[in-house]
Amino acid sequence: MTGGAGYIGSVMSRILLEKGYNVTCLDRLFFGTDSIKDIADRINLVRDDVRWFKPEILKGIDAIFDLAALSNDPSGELDPQKTLEINYKGRVRVANLAKKYGIKKYVLASTCSVYGFQEGIITEESELNPLTTYAKANMMAKKEVLPLADKSFSATVLRQATVYGFSYRMRFDLAINGMVLGFYRNGKIPIMRDGKQWRPFINVKDTSNAFVKVLEAEPELVNGQVFNVGSDEQNVQIFDLAKLVAESCNLPFNYEWYGDPDTRSYRVSFSKIKDTLNFKPQTTIRKGAKNVFDALKEGRLNPDDPRTITVKWYKHLLGMQQFLKDTEINGVIL
Repeated sequence: MTGGAGYIGSVMSRILLEKGYNVTCLDRLFFGTDSIKDIADRINLVRDDVRWFKPEILKGIDAIFDLAALSNDPSGELDPQKTLEINYKGRVRVANLAKKYGIKKYVLASTCSVYGFQEGIITEESELNPLTTYAKANMMAKKEVLPLADKSFSATVLRQATVYGFSYRMRFDLAINGMVLGFYRNGKIPIMRDGKQWRPFINVKDTSNAFVKVLEAEPELVNGQVFNVGSDEQNVQIFDLAKLVAESCNLPFNYEWYGDPDTRSYRVSFSKIKDTLNFKPQTTIRKGAKNVFDALKEGRLNPDDPRTITVKWYKHLLGMQQFLKDTEINGVIL
């Protein structure tokens, strides 16, 4: 699993271990090792980068979940070229190496954000309309990964709805999680203008289980296929979502607007994965939001951890990198 210490990966790693799988986690560990410290003795951890890791580590691997990426739309715009190098070229490299080393299954973690802004209900066959570098990189990776599929190499793309819920590498820059944090801190939910935009959602445990479904499915069901991952019931307009989160936390509905009007709006059909793999999410938005709120109240999540806002943490790392470069004289770090 690339990105195995991340927001989704740290949850998925535990699910795979519980099911008896041997897990190798390849991760740059930009966010540290806290998310996997309690399972460190049960996984094979490789600190490396999808762009240049030594291919020999793939020997003995049966399947790859390719999750490593500069995550979310704002982060992708910090350095668009780096985003394309990692989220597009890096993933294509992993897929090609997987096929070369005889790995049976490769699953690409993609996103419903490739649909951008569209009216009506979107299926896997709908036209793509990526509006950000992050979304474009996912689209480009899919175009080169799926053609690799053949009788001996199964390649699948999972376009995930916006993920939410408790994780060991927590993120509060995701819609539902951010709303819960706003309630916890200020008694108000921040809502991105204008609130009418549609977005599909899925809990982090549920999306992890979708990957397991693909792993355990007969190859002819998933090979060369794209699946939207989520549930029709969790297509929600943002303003209505804010009301639902308030009810879930048993707090009055107070809100404040932020940002420019969101250009992303889409409703997605998830019937294909339901009909093909009998996949149905088990966690509702209401339950997932309450779990995050309870974790904050109980101290299991730190609302002030700077690593929980991805783009801010990347900016911090870039600043440290520049500082080290600026203070280097004749090859010596001052």
